[in-house]
Amino acid sequence: MFAFVAAAVFLLLFGVGVLRDRRRFGNAVYLGLAVTFLGIGLLFGIDEARPGLAETLMVLVLLVLGLGPVVLAGLLCANGVKMVRKEGRRPANLLALLAGLGMFGVMGLAVATAATGSRILGLLTSTTLLVLGYVSFLFLCFVGYAYLYGRMRLRRDADYVVVLGSGLIGGRRVPPLLASRLDRGRQVYETLAARGGDAPVLITSGGQGPDEELPESHAMADYLTDGGFPAGAVVREDRSRTTEENMLFSKELMERDRPGSSCVIVTNNFHAFRAALMARRAGIDGQVVGSPTAAYFWPSATIREFVAVFLQYKVVNLGICLMLILLGVLAWTVR
Repeated sequence: MFAFVAAAVFLLLFGVGVLRDRRRFGNAVYLGLAVTFLGIGLLFGIDEARPGLAETLMVLVLLVLGLGPVVLAGLLCANGVKMVRKEGRRPANLLALLAGLGMFGVMGLAVATAATGSRILGLLTSTTLLVLGYVSFLFLCFVGYAYLYGRMRLRRDADYVVVLGSGLIGGRRVPPLLASRLDRGRQVYETLAARGGDAPVLITSGGQGPDEELPESHAMADYLTDGGFPAGAVVREDRSRTTEENMLFSKELMERDRPGSSCVIVTNNFHAFRAALMARRAGIDGQVVGSPTAAYFWPSATIREFVAVFLQYKVVNLGICLMLILLGVLAWTVR
């Protein structure tokens, strides 16, 4: 009964959090805790199920817990190899492969501990699993809520559409990843323009990198206007080098021309939730929407986004990880 009560409380906190501001990581944690306690309540309620059903459910749970990590690790490794073949060996492209290999490493450590009975390996395994459990819980919270956030209804009262930039091909051409953002930005613009009243303004946001022949925002604007988009509806923000600067410099332009305005920010779907967190920190009244991304690109990109969010709250998260390590050491030494 306690588990169901806890699930209801966290679900209520989740609902209140979403109503207050969708762009909070706390919403993801509340949702994750609600689902966790609901699952615990249902698991303990299996005993009350019909004869045969309880045994079947327990077997399914054990299969998921036993085979799930192995299957997931294998899929991550396969995706990581594909990512490297298509995108190169940059560190950011290795994340899925490293995550899969890391999972196999933890499984091997657990098997070695059980086979040898070593106290040192046992201590290392227990502390690793505690920390990994915490990080995995946060990751699932992040992925689950990011999925929900990306499917929230588009606001219809925005004055601006801000499209975030990314690198150019050959120093001047828009790559497919950025083109998908621009196409999505155009769709959002047309949706907002159809509401009537003052037409929105589209801001292309991106400065000039050291290997680029022109600012990203200029190449982005040219891509749009070459496709028939009205040139007078585009404003170019050409100073930013990072996503944080995209937010801050775009905010300057919006506040200069329309103080107190709101916006819709467009990026790729894997980046949408973290961009929403950053927009909130920058004080921007804006919803973030995502554009499609190739399926093979998603795992590594999502892991990268999660790591960035995890480190954004590094004092709390690293503090909890340290506490879990100490707890594991203490529990193992008193055995």
